[in-house]
Amino acid sequence: MEIHILPDLEALSHEAAEMFLSLSKRYIEGKGSFLVAVSGGSTPIRLFALLGSDDYKDIINWKGVHFFWADERFVPRDHRENNYRILRENLLSRISIPPENVHPARTDVSSVMISARTYEKEIREFFRSYRNGLPEFDLILLGLGEDGHTASLFPGSDILSEKNRLVASVDDHKHKYPRVTLTLTVINKAKNIVFLISGRQKAAIAKKVIKDKDGSLPASHIEQEKGNLFFLLDEDAGLLLK
Repeated sequence: MEIHILPDLEALSHEAAEMFLSLSKRYIEGKGSFLVAVSGGSTPIRLFALLGSDDYKDIINWKGVHFFWADERFVPRDHRENNYRILRENLLSRISIPPENVHPARTDVSSVMISARTYEKEIREFFRSYRNGLPEFDLILLGLGEDGHTASLFPGSDILSEKNRLVASVDDHKHKYPRVTLTLTVINKAKNIVFLISGRQKAAIAKKVIKDKDGSLPASHIEQEKGNLFFLLDEDAGLLLK
């Protein structure tokens, strides 16, 4: 595990962009593809914008990059809180990436449960042609909620103990919108996981997850079987870790 504390969100985003660039080169040169799962929220928006800027968009081999989603709100794709929309507006619309390389969860089906089942089927079928069918992402970008959730894995959820499904639906009426989320089963197989954490309101929960390893918090269960785990925090979020 590596912990990087950067001066502010801008520096954090640049650090993450450099990591994305470096990893994409390594995996595309090594096996021809770079398989990424992203999360929503406000923190990664600046990272997405940087990757779509003149500094990066022409030096990343987007033909080798595949985007999946670590979680998604079950709302239409043009909804302001749809995670696919956030990536499309800040990155996808600015780069030359083949449409078949973008794999969002479907939110135009009749229920969030069907959405989760459909997305799991797509992931399984995709990885059947990569790495002998093992769902192993090269990079997963995650955030950290003030309650300790990550992706859409929330405290006390039965999904935390799920061993067989790769994707689960969250529809317990505690949240504003139903959601689709990757489970720990597939998240913890990733080769690289990067948490992006910003803001003083995240300082206490960051300490509980990173330093105290509070087992009641879903983010504390991110423990890969193999691979690298990075926490990128700005100074406000890392206030209690120094």
